[in-house]
Amino acid sequence: MARNNRRRRGSFDDDVAANGFVIRTEGLRKYYVLGAETVRAVRGVDLDVTPGEFLAIMGPSGSGKSTFMNLIGCLDTPTAGNYWLNGRKVSELSDDQLARVRNRDIGFVFQTFNLLPRASALHNVELPLIYAGMPAKRRRQQAADKLERVGLGDRMSHKPPELSGGQRQRVAIARALVNDPALLLADEPTGNLDSTTSSEIMEVFEELNGAGQTIVLVTHEADIAAKSSRQIHLNDGLVERDFLIERIGI
Repeated sequence: MARNNRRRRGSFDDDVAANGFVIRTEGLRKYYVLGAETVRAVRGVDLDVTPGEFLAIMGPSGSGKSTFMNLIGCLDTPTAGNYWLNGRKVSELSDDQLARVRNRDIGFVFQTFNLLPRASALHNVELPLIYAGMPAKRRRQQAADKLERVGLGDRMSHKPPELSGGQRQRVAIARALVNDPALLLADEPTGNLDSTTSSEIMEVFEELNGAGQTIVLVTHEADIAAKSSRQIHLNDGLVERDFLIERIGI
């Protein structure tokens, strides 16, 4: 099902215009200067994502999807354009302000898990809450709840080397959820997993989305993207296609 592009507007005057959207971008651009060459990685992307959407971003190598992911994840700042996250304009924030936004509003899941190998699953999950200054008893309970949510209630004391690849990714998902973020951002989350385990991890994402979690997933795999409810295809830094997925029986 094709999705109509939203009507172009003038620049928004304040954050009120972005209320009701987890993500809103207007003319988002990112250029890099490499010697005498300017690389236009993202060349003007308009995108609205509403609460509860499950969006997959696809595109060939060099399409701009990784750069765009860094922008919406507040890991980088745009060269031009505007970006609102959860109703707040973040495209003009300082690095320190962006760090606070990342910790509060975004949960990250990466291909390589990024877990501390000598720490238990529970400790890995509670790390963001330690940085946030949450009291020990509360943060351990919150971390335990998230491990239960991803089906690892019986693996809390296990360290990453004692877990399978799929279990490690579940720990990473629990860690991403521990702050109850507005946005769950997953970058090739099944890239290091076999097909069976990949399907199991995607079932976790589908269950989370079914409970209302907004998810943006970056992938180059069509079968993984097919689990989403909407796909964005980037090419040469622009949105080439934006369409909804018909999900029978869901």
